[in-house]
Amino acid sequence: MTHETPFTWEPFLRDWSGEWADSLTDDATRPPADESARRDRWLGFPGASEERIAALEKRLGRRLPPSYRDFLAVSDGWRHAGGFITLLAGTAEVRWHEDASGLAETFEDFLDEDPGPEELRAVEAWRRGLQLDVESDATHVVLDPGDDGDEDGEWAVYSWASWRAAPPERFPDFAAFMRSMHRQFHSLRARTADGEPEFVNATTRRLDAQVEEARVRALSGDWERAERALDEAKEYDRPRAAGLGDQIRRLLGRTYLVYYEDLVIDPRYAPELLPPLVAEHVARGHGDDYLLTHHLRGAADDVVALAYTLLERVRAGTYRYTAAGAFGEAVDRARESARWGDTDGAWRTLTDALPLWQPLGPDHVAPLGWVADPLLGPLLTPERGRALLSTPRGGQTGAPHVDAPPVDPGGLSWLADPDAPGDHASYRFVLVEDVEPRDLPGRLADGEDAALDDPMNSYETRIRWLAERRKLSTCDDRALMAVGRAGARWSFAFDSGSTHLTPQRFVSPAAAATVGADSRAVAVWGSLRATHGDPFFHLSVARGGAELYAFTYADGEVRRSGPIPPSLDPDRYFAAEDGPDRHFTVQDGPDRFIAAEEGPDRFSVSRSPEEPAGTAAVGAERALLAAVAAEFGVHLPRHAITRGRLHTFITRSWARPPQEGESHAVNRFGWHPN
Repeated sequence: MTHETPFTWEPFLRDWSGEWADSLTDDATRPPADESARRDRWLGFPGASEERIAALEKRLGRRLPPSYRDFLAVSDGWRHAGGFITLLAGTAEVRWHEDASGLAETFEDFLDEDPGPEELRAVEAWRRGLQLDVESDATHVVLDPGDDGDEDGEWAVYSWASWRAAPPERFPDFAAFMRSMHRQFHSLRARTADGEPEFVNATTRRLDAQVEEARVRALSGDWERAERALDEAKEYDRPRAAGLGDQIRRLLGRTYLVYYEDLVIDPRYAPELLPPLVAEHVARGHGDDYLLTHHLRGAADDVVALAYTLLERVRAGTYRYTAAGAFGEAVDRARESARWGDTDGAWRTLTDALPLWQPLGPDHVAPLGWVADPLLGPLLTPERGRALLSTPRGGQTGAPHVDAPPVDPGGLSWLADPDAPGDHASYRFVLVEDVEPRDLPGRLADGEDAALDDPMNSYETRIRWLAERRKLSTCDDRALMAVGRAGARWSFAFDSGSTHLTPQRFVSPAAAATVGADSRAVAVWGSLRATHGDPFFHLSVARGGAELYAFTYADGEVRRSGPIPPSLDPDRYFAAEDGPDRHFTVQDGPDRFIAAEEGPDRFSVSRSPEEPAGTAAVGAERALLAAVAAEFGVHLPRHAITRGRLHTFITRSWARPPQEGESHAVNRFGWHPN
């Protein structure tokens, strides 16, 4: 394989020299060598002859890597390589560095106990490399013959500056290093000060046209090519490139160093770009709001005021994203779906309306304010971000939209998956038929508790529950539950991390949830995998205020009542030690089935012959949950429960009061006076 570069040295260096010369003022005083270079429009020197290059190789005892060798033949050295290297070595100046800078010893002190090959190379480069910097602003550059992984014989370049808080920067070869220095020169000269010539040349014109083409590509759904083009232009610090590229990066979940540049302070775009910037500031827990306003320097007073208003609303959880036209109407519908847990439906609503979305101006390539909305923001995943960006919008056409796969697995058995998001080793939930989620408190709570609180995520729910509990009683087991829809005709109330069931005092909420209604309610409480306490599982079903059937597995025994359907018969899931082996299949969602095998020593479940069987607890629990889902046609939305925000309320106690002669304990909590 022969070595190739995306350019030849002569035109590249000539263009660079001309751009440098044109960026200088006529009346400035500069060193004679620089003045001569400006006049000649050439930053280099006469090329080195083959004999001179061969003599250098003989002196060094090594053949030079191709890209540096070819460079020397065109220019024997270089002035102003970027902004901090005044003179780069030619054949007369290049020499072995031999750690003259002391950097090998410095970086060696920072090595881990078991450093990797890349870390070791970054140390040894300073001992064995060729020094290329002759005059610089505390910047060191070496060619490392020990880092020659390129089959073309190229050596890597390492560069480090004392004023940069970062490890050495590595370039695969000398040509890549010089291209980077050319980009650095452009980046430093792109924003000219008063009195300086306008920085316009063939490179800037090409890149600015590339930015505009990328903007159109982004709107047409070709975001990958758009991102690559914008990234290149950003490295040259071309206007608009960072602001447009940051919109793509944010929807892909890349929030680091995403500030939308000058677009965020433009009054046209601030309503869309400020909310995600503010939301990320809040999510990172920054208490010093100067870090936010630092990115708003140069903004008008009304933009700064909007930023502080958004900051207050995002912190309070009251920010609501709005948009114009048909897309805005879809946003409202999507928020209502997300509010009750249907995150997949909410996402479909948003993306179905996306072709109708219109940008706020020519530099707006996607709706972004919604990611700061407390109900809509949790909808975003990297896969969904890619799907959104792939959808033509803003009046552009492109390839047909392909949606991201649903994030919810359906059914209930995901609760038994140890690898599922969240900690669901213990949980309880109530499913109520033909009742809206907003009406569940009226069926499962009393008095002041019979009302929904504002939507909260699972972490906020748990913190609030712990903060408000002032007493802990063995006979008062109320639950703070999140609510939503569990199917076409079902609503759910769900609590994760619940306390331990006491069979003697347990009161199922199912019957009370159906008083005065000819509908069913299902109560489930599972803790087969909990690390504290004995495993247990409870299921009860009621209709019209009366319990139809129920069973509780606890202390190694099953207690049952009523005619339990065969599919839910606990004997299928909790066999006696000497019971016969049994085989059966349980539906796990609308199109999935799991095969289960129950034996005398354990219960095992597998989704396919290739998948290992689970443990007894996981297998029984998964099969039971799948059977409940199939029996009633219900599901719990995993994404909404683990990542989203749902309304909550506090139920009645799941434990009856103590009877005469029964003991119970009450622990009270209060704030310490100090």
